[in-house]
Amino acid sequence: MINRNATAVWKGTGKEGKGTVTTQSTVLDDTQYSYKTRFESGKGTNPEELIAAAHAGCFAMKLSFDLNAAGFTADELNVTSTVSLDPAKGEVVKSHLVLKARIPEIGEDQFKELVEGAKDGCPISKLLNAEISLDAELAS
Repeated sequence: MINRNATAVWKGTGKEGKGTVTTQSTVLDDTQYSYKTRFESGKGTNPEELIAAAHAGCFAMKLSFDLNAAGFTADELNVTSTVSLDPAKGEVVKSHLVLKARIPEIGEDQFKELVEGAKDGCPISKLLNAEISLDAELAS
């Protein structure tokens, strides 16, 4: 097992309070989050942004491994994940991945097959109980 951790500390009420997030690697070290950073546009991070970063990074890495196994090496995999929180439901309902890829000598059909496999097979996709959609573009 590989275990990674992060710690969140919250002080105060849900709306007026503030919190910090620290990751094991300390890439995030007492990074601020609050009601404003989650539901408005305050300075700091929020859980959905962190999930989006994790999903984009995980998908890109999974696709890279799958491409390598199929005999390809990407020049670049540029992935954006947009995570959608429905405040009325109080749940994350979607993560939409957008991929712009430069992969020499791969055909469109094989590209689509590998991309779909990575979308479904990346560990963060498996973790999320939400709709996962994808737009993928292969640049020449």
